[in-house]
Amino acid sequence: MSKPIVLFCLVMSVLFSCRQDNSISEQEIIENQKGFPFHLPEEKPKRALSAAMERIYTDYASPRPEQNELFSQFKYTELEGFDYKDHDGTISRRDPSKTILYKGKYYVWYTHRETPVPPVGIPNASKSNDTIPSSDWDLADIYYATSEDGFIWEEQGVAIPRPPAPNVGHRSVTTTDILVWKGKYYLYYQAFSVASGKNGGDDCPVAVSYADSPDGPWIPYNQVVIPNGAEGEWDQNSIHDPYPLVHNGKIYLYYKSDFGERPDLVRMQGLAIADDPLGPFTKHSLNPVITSGHETSLFPFKEGVAALVYKDGPEHNTVQYAEDWVNFDIASITELMPYAAAPYVPDAFTDSKDGRGISWGIAHFINVMDNWNKFSSKLVRFDCDLSQDLHDPEMKKHRVVHSPEVYLQQGLSKKQRKLRNEKPPK
Repeated sequence: MSKPIVLFCLVMSVLFSCRQDNSISEQEIIENQKGFPFHLPEEKPKRALSAAMERIYTDYASPRPEQNELFSQFKYTELEGFDYKDHDGTISRRDPSKTILYKGKYYVWYTHRETPVPPVGIPNASKSNDTIPSSDWDLADIYYATSEDGFIWEEQGVAIPRPPAPNVGHRSVTTTDILVWKGKYYLYYQAFSVASGKNGGDDCPVAVSYADSPDGPWIPYNQVVIPNGAEGEWDQNSIHDPYPLVHNGKIYLYYKSDFGERPDLVRMQGLAIADDPLGPFTKHSLNPVITSGHETSLFPFKEGVAALVYKDGPEHNTVQYAEDWVNFDIASITELMPYAAAPYVPDAFTDSKDGRGISWGIAHFINVMDNWNKFSSKLVRFDCDLSQDLHDPEMKKHRVVHSPEVYLQQGLSKKQRKLRNEKPPK
């Protein structure tokens, strides 16, 4: 045997032996390491870890929820200043916009429905007409209100009425959000030309109106600015919940789409980017960028953007974060999150590279009387600590204790109870 071949065999033998020794050594370390420290280390300890322990050090900002800036509980306060006619179903306020501060007053825009009768419901959409709404957001206009403290509000009236047919949105204009761009104001909203349910779903594109002041007057662009996707694409039927922010000198507008087949709709969120508020908007090639959530609710945080992901999907009840504004990871898991959260975001349009986060906003409660024959929604304030500038230990508690009534409201249906009472076959 030649010398090179002998040398090669010796080297491989040594490498194989070393690899076996290392393997044995690692196994011995795992089996013989002492118990995990009593005081939870802030930094990942140099020891073998289970998958769960590895995750709290690699996937979250801190292994302790109370030290995670993107973890918070949420508290709620009734708003003063709105009349709902004892929630008889004829007046509804829902789907608020981000709150902005202008000349010492807070402004919020929202879906406002005032109809002679309550909605008949999407399954009964064939019974709707020019005065009978199919859904809670059918036959709606966009109203706005102002406040000096965020608790007591004064309704100012209609901001954007339904335009005359055949303009987009002549059936209903809903679920608006605000953009401030180069001294002008832009409201993006869902624009329905058919009652929800009459076309088999809740389908609509996004339209926009603009003004020189948050008090208007608002000029409708009367064109679709973000169209539905092509046939066969995930957002072919709807572009819902438009939510604009400013990043890198561009408008980043996040939106939700419902796709798949009823009753098992899939709800995810996409991103469209533009240089001008009136478009054209280019949908991101990685859409959807968030896999869960019933509404869009985001805010700049440090160099990236954070999202409140509530309801629907495999990652609901999470706060998520994307340093690049596109690729979101779960930053925390929480509970009792605000429904249709519309936070006060002071740096939503400043293009800051150090977003400060949020501490309060407006949300909505739906079907407040728990009566589908008098369906209506109302606006509510939420508070939290998802801010770099606030330290509120009460908001950082790990859990919320609910009264027994909260759990018992989620009781079995009559059908479920009947199935459980049936005797199993012998």
